[in-house]
This record gives sequence, C-alpha cells and structure tokens, in this order.
Amino acid sequence: MCGIAGCFGKLDTDTINRMLDALPHRGPNDRGLHVFDNAVFGHTRLSIVDVAKGHQPILANGGKIGIICNGEIYNFKELRRGLASKYDFTTDSDTEVILHLYREKGPACLQDLDGMFALAISNGDDYLIARDPIGIKPLYYGYVQGNIYFSSELGAMSLAGVEEVHEFPAGQYYTPKEGFVKYYEVPPINDHVLTNVEEACTAIRETFIDAVKKRLLADKEIHVGAFCSGGLDSSLVAAIAAEEIPNLHTFVVGMKDAKGIESDDLKASRVAAKHIGSQHHELIFTEDEYYEALPTVINKLESYDPSLVRCAVPCYFTCKLAAEYVTVVLTGEGADELFAGYHYMKNYPMDILNEEGHRCIGNLHNINLQRADRMGMLFSLELRVPFLDEAMVDLSMKIPPELKIHRSEEIGANIEKWILRKAFQETNYLPEDILWRYKVQYTQGAGCEDLGERLAESEVSEDEYQRIKAENPKATINSREAAYYFKIFRKYHQQDSILGSIGIWTGFDFAEEREKVSGTMDGDLKHART
Repeated sequence: MCGIAGCFGKLDTDTINRMLDALPHRGPNDRGLHVFDNAVFGHTRLSIVDVAKGHQPILANGGKIGIICNGEIYNFKELRRGLASKYDFTTDSDTEVILHLYREKGPACLQDLDGMFALAISNGDDYLIARDPIGIKPLYYGYVQGNIYFSSELGAMSLAGVEEVHEFPAGQYYTPKEGFVKYYEVPPINDHVLTNVEEACTAIRETFIDAVKKRLLADKEIHVGAFCSGGLDSSLVAAIAAEEIPNLHTFVVGMKDAKGIESDDLKASRVAAKHIGSQHHELIFTEDEYYEALPTVINKLESYDPSLVRCAVPCYFTCKLAAEYVTVVLTGEGADELFAGYHYMKNYPMDILNEEGHRCIGNLHNINLQRADRMGMLFSLELRVPFLDEAMVDLSMKIPPELKIHRSEEIGANIEKWILRKAFQETNYLPEDILWRYKVQYTQGAGCEDLGERLAESEVSEDEYQRIKAENPKATINSREAAYYFKIFRKYHQQDSILGSIGIWTGFDFAEEREKVSGTMDGDLKHART
C-alpha cells in the first residue's frame, strides 16, 4: 500500500515532491520520483509484496513507459504467467504485472485485475489514470492551467494549487484520447437467481472463503491480522483467516462506562477470539483519550461529516493498536451493504431493498471506505475488505431480499443479514452467540456513540452553528456537531477548492445517510437464532 502523486503536461518536480512530503504515512519504507517527457510520477511505498525489489515508479521499454500504483492485485501471479514469455520482468511486484498487461491490452487490462488500486501509467504522449471498481483506494485530481495533477489524498492535492479538487470516480479510467470511461458498474439486480436457501448458502460460503483467503497475500516477513469486534462481519473474516494463519493477531477496542462496565465489543470479541484461537489484543480508551484523538482524526479523515467522524475515532484506536503487530489487516466493511445489515433496512419495502443495497455499494467510497483507508494509512497499515470482492458484490445482487431480511416468528422480529448467518451455521467457524449476535453500530459496540455530539453541544452554541452554516454555503453542515468538526477541519484544510469538495461529490445527503444507518438497536433482536 502506498501514496501516489503526479502530473501530466508539466515537468513540475518541485510540486510533486511537496505532495509526496504530505504522504509519508502512506509509504514509510521507500520513496521514488521519475520524470518522463511530459509527466512527473511520485510514490511513497509501504512494502508488502516484493519487499526487496518493488521500488516504484516501475519502468519499462528503456524508461519510456512507467507506472505508479497504490493497491494490491490478488491475481497477479496468474496474470504474470501469461505475460512472462513476452516481457522481461525486473521485479516480483504485482504492480509490474499491471504495466506489462497494459502494454499487451491497453486500458482493457483493467478488466483482468482482481484487487484494489489507484494507478497512473505514462506511455509517451499517451497516459492512463484509473481507480478500482468499488473505490477502495482513494484518488483525487485537479487542473492547473490545463495540466492535470493527481494524488491519493486531499491534503496533498491542496499543495498543487489546483482550482478545484475532484474525486476520481470509482470503476473508471481516464486517457487524453477517450476522456473518462466507465469500465465497471455494480452488477444489475437479478434477485430471482438464488432463491433456494441451500444453493444461496453454498454460493456465499464458497465465494466468501475464497475472498478472504486471497487477501492474505503478502511476503513471508509481512504479518497479516484481522479486526475482530465480536460482531458477525469482522469475526467471520477473522475466523476464515485463522484457518490459514496460526495464532492470527486479532484486534478490538472499547471503553468502560462510569460503573467500570466494559463495552459490548470488548466482551463479545473475547468469545470469538477464544473460539478461533487467535492471539487477541485489546485497547481500552478513555473519554479524555477520545477527545485528544478527535482533531487528528478529523484532519486525517479529510472530512467533517459526523457519521464518518464518529466511526473513525474507534477505527483510529483499532488501527493504532493493530499497527503495533501487523502491516496488513482484514476488516468487515461492506457486509451491511451487500446483505442488508443496517437497522433501517429491516423495515424497508422488500420490493426495493436490493435497489437500496445497490445504491449503498456505489456510495461506499465516500463513507466507510474513506474512513478505513485514512485511519489505516495514518499508521502505515493496509486494510483489506473481502466482502467487497467483485464476486461477492455480484453474488449479493442475485439473492432475493427476503433471504437478507428474514422474519423469525420464534422471536417476532426481522433478522438482518439472515442468509449470511445461515451460510455459516453449523460450520464451527464461529460460536452461535457470535454468529447470531445483534447488529450494533461501531460506536455503540465500542461504547463511545455520543461523545462527539456531547462535546459539540458544549463547544458550539446555536448562534455560532447558524453563523458557520451561513458563512460556508458550499459545506454540508446540518448540526452543531458538524459545525464543531468543521471548525477543526478548517484549521488543517483552508483551501476553498478542498472545502467545496467535501460531501458533495456524489450528490447524496450525508445527513440522510447518517439518519438511516445510526438508528437505535432493536431491543427484541439480541441473540436471534433461527
């Protein structure tokens, strides 16, 4: 995992070097810069695959063509076997495979990549910029006098002097000849395909196990771990990974309340970790530590949206803990979108439930994936998301909504992610109490759900909130909490081109998203076995 920065159309090495100076956390192991005839490529490297030789930019054809990439390609060894007879490889890196595949197929090479990536290729007068299908890895761009600049983070883009910053769209590539081209779309809904419960369970189980295991890719000296909050999603990922990695490192964070009672995730994660035999690590943070971390989180998250900030703080502590032991960690992001895991979805009209899931998958790059990337890379930690494997996304669109939200007459409630739970029932991957544990939001499980809101209410008056909102019409500020976070955010990100971009790229309302996904926990669905 890495940070990238570059420009096409101007040999602006000074600016690209300044942009790289803003990205050391994304790549603490190495740094590279290369100047082409009309482009400058910069790269900071977190070494995971081909630790010894995988320096970037990677060049070919006498230095006339080159690539920088942030990401991992899980099928690169298979792709390399098909290219080895035609191209001379100088590294064992997955990134070099992309370069030669591009030489073979042009932009069509992106269809063959199984992984997460943000990349740029320079090829004489031609070039390619591209981002992975779901938008797992970040990429931004902007223009200065007609020259295009790009980078992994907004903070680096602010150093380029661009008039406006744009998020590079997920599942698209750009070339000067074709402009933006969409090479991937979330598959259409075909939820009449897998109506049989047993067939659906088998397909989910086999596809997901494969998705987890392929994401264990790393050089032998690089340690891979897993988040394990004790909830269904992360615990299931950890359980599958533990089959392949003895004494897998797992991680959880949480708080104690005023009576000294530990938060739900701390207790549940111990049950899961004991069952899968992992080497489990805990971090119990205090209210003061939460507040102390908040400015750093908002700065590095590159957002002031309350829904992101609230979840980013416990994620910050989890990544901080994990980085002490591993370089790569697997997480459970994406399960709620694929299998209707949010509370509001339990009462959603069944005939459009999968449409809502389809929409949510398309918005993940602005929400959970942004949080996961920024908090992980802050500690030079690569987060991988097996639920967002392309095959899993495709499979989720073939499963009817009544198998995702399933009515249990035994407990008189709707059970979210029912078919996912059912797929791993009686497999011994997880204890039944964990497999059927009720859904709680990240902040609820960690015990810090309302800390930021309480702080904002004491720090920002209603009058100040209205003033901040009026003075910043481009910003999405719908609460005193958002106003408080915006004040912190603006200390670090003053440029109007940055401020105007936050929260409006995709045209959806973050406040509406927050209201949907942060509903209170259903009291009647505790251990919903069926």
